[in-house]
Amino acid sequence: MKPILFLTAISLIFFSCEKNIDFNLKYAEPVLVVDAQIENGQTPTVALSSSLSFFSVISTEILANSFVHHAEVTMSNGTLTHTLKEYAVPFGNGYFIYYYGIDSANLSTAFTGEFNKQYQLTIKTGGQVYTAKTSIPILTKISDSLWTKLPPPNVDTSKRILMARVFDPPGLGNYVRYYTKKNSDRFLPGYNSVYNDQVVDGTTYQGQVDQGVDRNNPLPTGDERFFKRGDTISFKLSNIDKATYTFWNTWEFNQQSIGNPFSQPGKVIGNISNGALGVFSGYASNTGTVIAR
Repeated sequence: MKPILFLTAISLIFFSCEKNIDFNLKYAEPVLVVDAQIENGQTPTVALSSSLSFFSVISTEILANSFVHHAEVTMSNGTLTHTLKEYAVPFGNGYFIYYYGIDSANLSTAFTGEFNKQYQLTIKTGGQVYTAKTSIPILTKISDSLWTKLPPPNVDTSKRILMARVFDPPGLGNYVRYYTKKNSDRFLPGYNSVYNDQVVDGTTYQGQVDQGVDRNNPLPTGDERFFKRGDTISFKLSNIDKATYTFWNTWEFNQQSIGNPFSQPGKVIGNISNGALGVFSGYASNTGTVIAR
């Protein structure tokens, strides 16, 4: 009888402590959302949109209308300052995706990303000025070897696991973000895509690389988590600065916590001034390719 009485007492305690909590979520004015990046050997890209209300009904039309147009966007590498131009990319069904990139009519001030260089972003829109800075680090943390191996016994034998060996230089403060690409698909970041070197500082280590995911689609489960034999797999390891790491680390934590009532509340920490959301990221990337055997 004692175990039953104990469980009954615990249940009564929990039920007696139950309390309804009402959240009064007030309407917030839309703010600027920035997704800007520059990578070694690549031209910069900047996407601008307006935040949506917590209670907004998300639709293709609403998302398409959230892009911010006619902004004055400039980027400097410390020597050249270039005014970016707005471009529209057809998305289907009459919708477009908009971004700001190098102005092909004014290439005299255009530039691509370089290792060990800092960049300044300035955005003028809606009577406000927003700034951010980032850097492309020196390429110090690299993957020098890729291979594939057979999956666990309970998985389809045509599937393969991607393995990588990575060198981390001595000294804390090396941050990375990784992506994978299958065949002619685009690069996709991992579900947990950013890492620091607190545990692996100054070592050469190897491990399994999970394939990148498209967060607009359901996450792959079961055998679909693995690559297939015959796939051409590309692995991109990007060295990043601390601000870029912090943004994506907090963003992924919050994204993965959605729907979990026991998750710890958190804040996504960006590097854009004047109350804007988002990040200006710099990437020093090293890419390798392997065919799954």
